[in-house]
Amino acid sequence: MSQLPLQHRVGNARRSFFERGAAPVGSVPDTILQSWQRCQRGGLSVDAQPEVEPLPDARLRELRQRQETLWRLARPELDGLAADIAATGSIALLTDEAGWILDAEGNPGFLDKAGRVALMPGVRWDETTVGTNAIGTAIVEGRSVEVRGGEHYFAPHAILTCSATPIFDPYGQRVGVLDISGDARQQHLHARVLARQAVAHIEHRYFEAGLGDCEVVRLHHDAGLLGTPREGVLGFRNGRLVAANRAGLTLFGLDHGDIGRASYEALFDGPLSRLHDDGALVDRQGRALYGHVSPAGGATVRSPLPARPAPAAPARAAAAAARVDTTPLFDAAQQQVLERACRVLDAQLPVLLQGETGTGKEVFARELHRRSTRADKPFVAVNCAALPEGLIEAELFGYEEGAFTGARKSGNTGLLRQAQGGVLFLDEIGDMPLALQPRLLRVLQERTLSPLGGGKPVQLDFALICATHRDLDAAMSAGDFRSDLYYRIADHSVRLPALREHADRAALVQGLWQRLGQGRQLESAALAALAGYTWPGNVRQLCSCLRTLVALSDPGEVIRHGMLPAYLQTAPAPALPSTAEGLEAMTETAMRDALRASQGNVAQAARALGISRSTLYRRVGATARRH
Repeated sequence: MSQLPLQHRVGNARRSFFERGAAPVGSVPDTILQSWQRCQRGGLSVDAQPEVEPLPDARLRELRQRQETLWRLARPELDGLAADIAATGSIALLTDEAGWILDAEGNPGFLDKAGRVALMPGVRWDETTVGTNAIGTAIVEGRSVEVRGGEHYFAPHAILTCSATPIFDPYGQRVGVLDISGDARQQHLHARVLARQAVAHIEHRYFEAGLGDCEVVRLHHDAGLLGTPREGVLGFRNGRLVAANRAGLTLFGLDHGDIGRASYEALFDGPLSRLHDDGALVDRQGRALYGHVSPAGGATVRSPLPARPAPAAPARAAAAAARVDTTPLFDAAQQQVLERACRVLDAQLPVLLQGETGTGKEVFARELHRRSTRADKPFVAVNCAALPEGLIEAELFGYEEGAFTGARKSGNTGLLRQAQGGVLFLDEIGDMPLALQPRLLRVLQERTLSPLGGGKPVQLDFALICATHRDLDAAMSAGDFRSDLYYRIADHSVRLPALREHADRAALVQGLWQRLGQGRQLESAALAALAGYTWPGNVRQLCSCLRTLVALSDPGEVIRHGMLPAYLQTAPAPALPSTAEGLEAMTETAMRDALRASQGNVAQAARALGISRSTLYRRVGATARRH
């Protein structure tokens, strides 16, 4: 493209195109030239004044109500952008899928100036109405577009330089456009990047509530970016890609047109159970991807996604139902703990979850969010141990342009601001660097946030849940964790017990198997081995084992002891109760479950439980059938 100054180059291109009818290839971007040609073919006279009138207030309110979801998800970004770009004399605009402007925020002076050319709420900025412009041309192109000064079709719009990015919902449907517009006499070097970043946040929020009967996979080459808008998010139904965000499509070189057509097998080399077992899996290009899976319904648990062909029609409903509820069981005692913790959270007091790895701290936190008064607001999970130590402060608190070497030119709003109005979950807070703890403490005390590198302080509003597998008392004694931060986050502490401490592991195994087994039966010896194992990985490891047994068996098959993983087959037999007190501790529920698993075979059930047949028969009476 010519190296002449923009104003001269575009002026020459306009004279060549509009006066002489030539195509000024190389003088303006191809996107601009093609848009000019579309507008001309559509009958727009370049010398005419675009006739636009804003909608009446009542019609604009109706339009906004119809786009409530888009507006709600985009509003945090619009507010954040408005604060960031006001100093540069720019404004941020949100439109619907047809180009109707729903909202505009930013520099008051430029809002007035933009209003003189009808760049304001209630006006439609599509190509057929106002010619070449960033909003309308981005709608046509389906991608980010920048239109500077005289590149606009109509001369009055030459006062604007605009950068627009279309917004897509998870299913690949365009739902709106986010635009940043400023004075054409100034350079707006970062507007396009800012718009793209804001749209990435908006599109990421569409996945927060889950996708009904879709299983949602969250992936990235860098495990530290999981949970951020830069993670790839893919939704699968019956092995078919039916939803994705832009980052997820980019990971595999796909575009929105591939949604609904691409298959799981075409993207990944191996089943997603590897993601659960190893925390990573390999795509068809041999690249390692880290992440986790959210089952249908939206609660994030690390569970595999069956990579099997779509089930036959009669079985589809049952299979879908089996996928809906795969979280660990909450027994009566845990329900009470959840209820108490929820009351604390709703009172704006922090909750601290403590327990070994795999005990379900994140699942517990998400259930708290689901039950809380903030259930319809964001749940932002931050793994303090996964973020690179050198970047954790910037990722948590955000930063301004130029705050440090390597900082993105557009800055970063930070994860704490993403939780605005909702629940912030700081996982593995015990691993937060000591030097960073005073700043987090100050933010929690003052509920205001100043990004790195300066910037206007932001008032924060979120409920706080923290979790750790570390002994924080020991960490405080060792000087690795500040006691003042501990007392700030531990108004209400919940200890999640290890699986080996569960009072009735056989009942827990049976309960999980009823959810995950899809009608398959557990042989009593297999049940005994599963119930007797200590499960160092806790519920997460147990669920993984059960799902693997389902994946490796056929519908209706009985799972026998020989089908269990080697570590279960070689594990020592559980200690047998040797006293009357020990026998009393074995619940009747466990005995009935063992009998049910053995289809009433008393001998098998007694062997599995490590008690005599007479003891078993005496305890459960007529339920047993002698053999």
